[in-house]
Parts: sequence; C-alpha cells; structure tokens
Amino acid sequence: MKKTRLATLLRQIRLDANLTQSQLAEKIGQTQSYVSKYENGEQRLDLIELEVVCEAVGISLPNFVERYLES
Repeated sequence: MKKTRLATLLRQIRLDANLTQSQLAEKIGQTQSYVSKYENGEQRLDLIELEVVCEAVGISLPNFVERYLES
C-alpha cells in the first residue's frame, strides 16, 4: 500500500523523538504491529488516537497539524 503524507509524518515524529515502534507502542498502550500499520498507511488514527501519539512523542496536536500542512 502506498504511504500517505500522514503516515510518513507519523513515522518522522516518532524518529524525531528517538523512539522505536515498540517504545512508542508501549507509551500509547498499543502493540508494535499497531504502530507499524499506521506508519505504513494500512490503518488510520482517529483524532483521539492522534492526540495520544502526539503527547507520547512530545509535540502538540496543533504543531502536528502545522507540520502536516507544510509537508
């Protein structure tokens, strides 16, 4: 499946936070395969899930949206 801009940005913010998929998964109470699926565009996050991911990597949701719009 083709990666979307959103999936690419999700991966980038995780890498910027120096987290592995497993580490992020632990922080958000999910599995590594869950993180992998949304980073590969196979699964989409709802707004609440996206906010949890942003908190886990240390950025605000508005900042995430700004970065998305700039990409």
